[in-house]
Amino acid sequence: MKSSEFFEAGSENAQGPLAGLRILEATTTWAGPMCGCLFADLGAEVIKVETPAGEVARSLPPHLPGTDPALSFMHQTVNRGKRSLTLDLRQTDGQEIFRKLATTSDVVVENFRPGTVSKWGIGYLDLQPYKGDLVYVSISGFGQYGPESDQAGYDPIAQASSGWLSLNGETNGLPLKAPTFLADDLAGLHAAFSTLAALRHRDRTGEGQYIDVALQDALIFQSNGFPTLAAMGAELPRLGGQFMVAAPAGVFRCSDGSIMTGVLTDRHWQVLANLIGHPELSLDPAWATSAKRVANRDEANALLQRYLVAKTKAETVAAFLKARLPVSAVRTYAEAAADPHVKERGMLEEIELEDGSIAPIVGPAAKLSRTPARIRAAAPTLGHDNIAILKELGFDEDAMAALQAEGVIGDCD
Repeated sequence: MKSSEFFEAGSENAQGPLAGLRILEATTTWAGPMCGCLFADLGAEVIKVETPAGEVARSLPPHLPGTDPALSFMHQTVNRGKRSLTLDLRQTDGQEIFRKLATTSDVVVENFRPGTVSKWGIGYLDLQPYKGDLVYVSISGFGQYGPESDQAGYDPIAQASSGWLSLNGETNGLPLKAPTFLADDLAGLHAAFSTLAALRHRDRTGEGQYIDVALQDALIFQSNGFPTLAAMGAELPRLGGQFMVAAPAGVFRCSDGSIMTGVLTDRHWQVLANLIGHPELSLDPAWATSAKRVANRDEANALLQRYLVAKTKAETVAAFLKARLPVSAVRTYAEAAADPHVKERGMLEEIELEDGSIAPIVGPAAKLSRTPARIRAAAPTLGHDNIAILKELGFDEDAMAALQAEGVIGDCD
């Protein structure tokens, strides 16, 4: 598997493994759209429903450089390969169109505040009588039940409420949020995986079901068991760039930047001790196990830092890799994007956007040998598929004109 050739045979499979599934997605910003994005990359038909004015992510900065009109990085990244339908879901006609679409769909995904879709008459209990095998997914900050379920919640709030943020940052500084939409990403991933499980159950039994995904729950689940330790009274210190489970480990300064490395095994320690000129420590009982090194974390990290401060990143990485020690220079996203390995893995795909410009959009992470995921089209313009979708539902031109005049569907692309 050392060559991409093993995976290239599947590139001719144009449809994707989820071709034939229809996902009706009424979502905003990132968590819900991420769920739909995963399905679209795998070949499902995903209909993105937005307000006629467009959902908020279409206008959020930063914008992709050189695009005209300015295109949001958020919208272009997470809504690729979808169809666009504009509906005012606050209007009765918009709600009725959504219900009709739901009866033709396998899955509905929404990420409004709990209670919103039920108020509009398009919640799971509203739609289930019309389509008993419907899989319905709700993504929210705190879930559909519980004392805090009605609170507004988005990614940084979930980072704070879950406990995750308390461990991120320097020991004596303020907690720091993740620079990416961590809770949104995880909630979207859990939603997509759970949806596939529900579809598997539907195919076996004919039964649909309701799926409730909370950003806070997703972060607690993905916290490496730290909530268990904390619930049992263990102290969890904030360590900045250090590892809680290993030493020496973390971010270290070199003469021209920083590297990340970590001694995760006793064998790694023996190799590292010899590499940095302290062979005597490789056999010293006081340093022999991970537990003992972690107990002396500050001393272990200081020892490695003294060695690295006069080294360049390049010579450090080369020496560590030669010794088969895990290491990487701390790179910017620009440096990572230019890395030949990242390019070989197809993690940035050149895609023509709606304005005709070309942008390197982040590609799927998982590589399937026979039915590969891929970016199948750029994110659609607002309302791009209004006419086509409404015609599929039986609306004629007069009916569509009336809906547009009433502001139910907005402009048609």
